[in-house]
Amino acid sequence: MDHKELLKAADAYLDEHWEDIVADITKLVEIPSYEELEKAAPGAPYGPGPKAALEEALALAERLGMEPHDVDGYIGYADLPGATDTQLGIIGHVDVVPAGPGWTIEPFQVQRRDGYLLGRGTLDDKGPMVTALHAVKLLADLGVERPYTIRCLIGANEETDLMDVEYYRERFADPAFVLTPDAEFPVCYGEKGGFNGTITSAPVEDPQIVDFEGGVATNAVPGEAFAVVRASGATLPGTDRITVTEQDDGLVRIDAKGKSAHASMPETGVNAIGLVVDYLLDQGIGNDYERRFLEFLQKLLSCTDGSGVGLACSDADFGPLTVIGGTITIDDEHRIVQTMDVRFPTSIDGEGITAAMLRLTEPLGATFENPLLLPPFLIDPDSPIIQSLLGAYREVTGDDRKPFTIGGGTYAREFNAGSSFGVEMPWLPQPEWVGAMHGPDEGIAEDVLKASFRIYLLALYELEQLDL
Repeated sequence: MDHKELLKAADAYLDEHWEDIVADITKLVEIPSYEELEKAAPGAPYGPGPKAALEEALALAERLGMEPHDVDGYIGYADLPGATDTQLGIIGHVDVVPAGPGWTIEPFQVQRRDGYLLGRGTLDDKGPMVTALHAVKLLADLGVERPYTIRCLIGANEETDLMDVEYYRERFADPAFVLTPDAEFPVCYGEKGGFNGTITSAPVEDPQIVDFEGGVATNAVPGEAFAVVRASGATLPGTDRITVTEQDDGLVRIDAKGKSAHASMPETGVNAIGLVVDYLLDQGIGNDYERRFLEFLQKLLSCTDGSGVGLACSDADFGPLTVIGGTITIDDEHRIVQTMDVRFPTSIDGEGITAAMLRLTEPLGATFENPLLLPPFLIDPDSPIIQSLLGAYREVTGDDRKPFTIGGGTYAREFNAGSSFGVEMPWLPQPEWVGAMHGPDEGIAEDVLKASFRIYLLALYELEQLDL
């Protein structure tokens, strides 16, 4: 069957079944499937919401002609048997982040408006996953030769700990290749390495900095931070991002307002911890040890390319390393604790990052720990697999964008071979009332999902022709 016939079949399927696809997405969106570990139970390790959504997705896969399996509530899979047991995998997820504030519609209902589907999970990742499942259904209906079994993996813990994939891989072999419809088109062929660090100062005696807090997560540029110091508020000026408030007992609170951003794109944010550090140093606040430690933090926080702490490097595929300081606090022993997030290319590794940081922290009597290390994930962009995915995208859209790498992470890196593949097309204009993933009024254009359906059909067909 040639591509023209495949796309004609795709259009006919969409004409006949698009409302069914929307209804299937709606059923999943109506399940508030965010993690609730306090309600975990046997068979529902992430709580009742993810379990209910997993059951609904597996029931959908069965209605579409696949063989469903629930793996103890951690993850599910549904197979479309091929001529061999070698598997071509697709993995999406049914868990979502909580609704959060700011919604103008009911988060767990689908609202259709001017060609868009709005609701939590319409974009991340229930809408894309349902679309991909229907593409598998059509491929089966067409009766084309399929050397490989298509295994549709349905995750339920992507938004938090990825325990779903860990549980699966302890029990099953990886598919020969896995694609995940949980990122952007045209096709991602690599993800930077991930490195988290925790820097803890020596205990501070007779501190001038009484309290210091900022950030909500290691992997996010902190938008807010504050310090409480021993000083006179009358001598400390405010600035456009700094507010100074005098308190009792000779204490002053210094609040900084930055701009939050994801750690993979630190250039889009303003680090509020760094603003406080700069201000304290500029105003001469801190005893000798505190100022030495603040000077170290300034080196870490002032340069997102790592040049301040000797980490600057890059490569051709990933570009430059990035580093942020995500959170800061003072513990019960009055030690300053700063976390850091590094996204690194292939020109450095975890040992190199650790060595560079120890050269700076050891002279301060500070400790350095590395609680998370993920190596870079990279596939040759000229490989037949990536070129097949790229070709499917280009044929459907007429767009000649190139494969790309990202600083974030997806399911793809959890397997031996994989790629994130759509559905987002962020360059397309959309109304201001359409929200992004994880935000209020999350939404996706119906036309984007329809284009994705066509792309996935072509891509699956082409991958079945390759030697995996």
